Amino acid sequence: MVRSSELLGYPADARLLIVNCDDFGLHEEVNTAVIESIERGIASSCSLMTPCPGAPGAMALLRERPEIPFGVHLSLVRDSVHEQWGPLAPRRAVPSLLDETGELFTSEPAGRAALLARARIDEVEVEFRHQINAVAAAGLAPTHLDFHCLADGGREDVFDLTAALAVEHGLALRVWLEPGRRKARHRGLPVTDNDFLDSFSLELQGKEARYARLLRELPAGLTEWAVHPSTGAERSRAVDPGWRVRRTDYEFLTSREAGDVLRHEGVVVIDYRALQEVWSSGRQE
Repeated sequence: MVRSSELLGYPADARLLIVNCDDFGLHEEVNTAVIESIERGIASSCSLMTPCPGAPGAMALLRERPEIPFGVHLSLVRDSVHEQWGPLAPRRAVPSLLDETGELFTSEPAGRAALLARARIDEVEVEFRHQINAVAAAGLAPTHLDFHCLADGGREDVFDLTAALAVEHGLALRVWLEPGRRKARHRGLPVTDNDFLDSFSLELQGKEARYARLLRELPAGLTEWAVHPSTGAERSRAVDPGWRVRRTDYEFLTSREAGDVLRHEGVVVIDYRALQEVWSSGRQE
C-alpha cells in the first residue's frame, strides 16, 4: 500500500507529522495558547470552533495572521454543562441536534450517544453549512474540516456528508478511523498512515517524557496529533474540567525540548495545505 506521505511527494521512509491545535475559539486562554504554540512552538495548524464564545476573537487573530493554516472544527457537542453553546443555525431548523435545554448536547458519552441516536442528517448538514459559511463570511479560507469530540463524525452518514462538503469547498478532511481511511485510500486521497493521537488520551504524569518518546519513535508515513493547548489560567480552571490536559499540552508544544527532538530526529512537520492540494483535485485511483 502506498503511504500518504508518498502521495504528498515524500520518500517512502519520510516521517511526517501534523500537529494540529484543536478547539481554537473555545475561549481566550485557548486562543492565546494556540497562537503561541504555532508561532513559537512545534504546532503547525489549528481547528476553529465557530459556535464558541471565543470564536470572534479567534477569527480576528487569524485575519491578522493569514499565514496560519486552520480548519473548521465542526461542532455538534459542547464540552460541559458549564458551556452554553447553541447552534449557528436557527434552533427551529435543527431541533434534533438540541438537548432539553435548547443547547447542543454535552460531549460526555451519554450526550454523544443521545445526539447520534436522534440527529437528522439533513439538520446536521444545515448546521455544518452554517459553521463553514461563518468562516467564509469572516473573510477566512480554511484548509480542512474535522470534528469536535466525534471521531470521523460518529456515524457513517455524517462522515459521508462531511466528505462531500470537503469536496464541495475544496478542502481536505481529517480521517483517522479505519472505515473512513479505507474509503479515502480507495480514492487515492491522503489520510493518516499511523495511529492518530488525541492528547486527551495521554496520562498527565510523565506526559512531557511521553511526548518526547513518541517523537523519537515516530514511524515512517503520515502521523497526526490533535493537541489542545491552553494557558490554563483562572477562567479555564473554573469551567473546563480538562484544563490540566490543555496546560500540559501548551507547556510541551512551546518547550525547547520539543523543537530539539524534532530537529534531531529529522521529523518533517507539515499542515493540511499539503493534503488539501490532493483532496481538492478529487484524485481517483
